Amino acid sequence: MNRQAEGIQPREFKRELGLIDSTMIVIGSMIGSGIFIVSSDIARTVGSPGVLLLVWLITGAITITAALSYGELAGMLPHAGGQYVYLREAYNPLVGFLYGWTLFLVIQTGTIAAVAVAFAKYTAVLIPWFSEKNILFSIFGLNISAAQMLAILSVVILTYSNINGVRTGKIVQNIFTFSKVVALAGLILLAIFIGKNAAAISANFSNFWSASWTHISNGKITSIESLSGSMLLAAIGVAMVGSLFSSDAWNNITFTAAEVKNPKRNIPLSLFLGTAIVTILYISANIAYITVLPLKGSIAGATAVDRGIQFALSDRVATAASSMIFGAPAVIIMAVLIMVSTFGCNNGLILAGARVYYAMAKDKLFFKKTGTINKNSVPGTALIVQAVWASLLCLSGTYSDLLDYVIFAVLIFYILTIAGIFLLRKKRPDAERPYKAWGYPVVPALYILAAAAISIDLLIFKPMYTWPGMLIVLLGIPVYFIWSKLGKKAEE
Repeated sequence: MNRQAEGIQPREFKRELGLIDSTMIVIGSMIGSGIFIVSSDIARTVGSPGVLLLVWLITGAITITAALSYGELAGMLPHAGGQYVYLREAYNPLVGFLYGWTLFLVIQTGTIAAVAVAFAKYTAVLIPWFSEKNILFSIFGLNISAAQMLAILSVVILTYSNINGVRTGKIVQNIFTFSKVVALAGLILLAIFIGKNAAAISANFSNFWSASWTHISNGKITSIESLSGSMLLAAIGVAMVGSLFSSDAWNNITFTAAEVKNPKRNIPLSLFLGTAIVTILYISANIAYITVLPLKGSIAGATAVDRGIQFALSDRVATAASSMIFGAPAVIIMAVLIMVSTFGCNNGLILAGARVYYAMAKDKLFFKKTGTINKNSVPGTALIVQAVWASLLCLSGTYSDLLDYVIFAVLIFYILTIAGIFLLRKKRPDAERPYKAWGYPVVPALYILAAAAISIDLLIFKPMYTWPGMLIVLLGIPVYFIWSKLGKKAEE
C-alpha cells in the first residue's frame, strides 16, 4: 500500500527562503577564500594595477550578465535542481546528467573540500595543532593531517545542520554571510582611508597600465614577459581563472528553487543583487590592495611592502594589506575573517548542492534514496552522500587539481545554459516568463561570446587544465546510459 492510499501526504519541500535569505545564499556561496588570495597570482600574470582591476571588472560584468540571463530560466522553471533542470529542458536528459555528474564528482564537492581545507588552514593560524604538517595517521599510503580531519568535521557539522531543515540552514547562512560582508567592507574602508601608503600609490599609478607576465618555476622567477596586443588579451584570459572561481557558485540559489518563496520573482532578483554586491566588494578589495601595497615586488622581500601584491607570503595578499593597518595582529584578524567566510561559504554550497542530486534521482539518474525528502523537508540522504564524497576528496588531497581541471567545463556548462534561453524561446514560445533576460538577445549573446573567448584562451594556454576537465565530463556519457538502463529495469 502506498503513502497516498494510506492517506499520508508525500513529503514536500517547504518554501522558507525569502528574498534576503536567497540573496545571502548567493553572496555567501560566492565569497570564500579566493578574494583574499588569488589577486597575487593575477598580479603575477598581468603585472599591472590597471589590468588587475580590469580582470576583476570583466569577471564581475560577465557574472552579473550571466545572472541577469539566468533569471529568465529561474522564473520559467522554478524547480529543485536549477541549472540541471534548465539543461535537461533546453537540450536533453544526457546534457543535464553530464552537468549533474560533473557537479557531484568535482565542481560542488571539490569546492566544498577546498573551502573546508582552507577553513582548517586558517584555523591552524590560531590553533597550530590543526596544521597540515601535523600528520595524525596514514591510511592506504595517504598521510592524514589534523587539517584534513578538521575540514571533514566542518563538512559533517554543516551537513548535520542542514539535515535539520532549511530554516536552520538559512539562519546559519544569514549570520555568517552578514558577518563576513560587514567585516570585509570594514577592512576595505580602513585600508583605503587609514592604511593608504603614499609610496605604493605613487608606484602603482605611475605604471598603471604597464603590463608584464612574471613566469615562476620552483619558487624562482624564470622570465618577465612584456605584454601588449594579443598576448595581453591572452594573459587577461588566463588570469581570469582565479577571479572566475572566486566569483563562482552564484547559481546555487537556483538549485533551491522549490524552497524559495515566490521563486519567479525572488530568484532572479537575488541573483542580480547578490552578484552585484559581491562584484562591488571584490573590485573595492582590489582597490584597497593597490592603495596600501605596490603591485610589483621582490620574491625575496623581507617585508609586505618589499614583496608587493605579486609575492605576498603564501599569496595571502589580504593579510599583507591588513598588516599595513593593524601590524602583527593582522595575521590573526584575517585568519578569523577567512574562517567565518569559508564556513559560511560551505554552508551555502552544502545546502544547495544536494538539491541537484535530488532532482537527478527523481529522473532515475542517481541513487534512488537521494530522491527522498526527510521529516524535516530536506533531501537528507542527498546531503549525506554529498558529505561522504566531499570528505573523501578532503582525504585524497586532489580537490585542488580537480578544480583546476574543471574551470573549462564550468564555463562550457554556463555557455550551454545561456544558449538554452534562445532554444527554449523557440521550443516553448508560449511558456510563462515572469522575468525575461535583460538585454535579450544582445546581452546573453555577449556573455556567450566572452565565455567562449576565455574558454578558447584556456585551451591554448592552459591545455593541462582543460583536457582533463573535458575527460571528466565525457566519462559521464557511459555512466548515463548505464544508469538509464538500470532505471528502466527497475520500472519493469
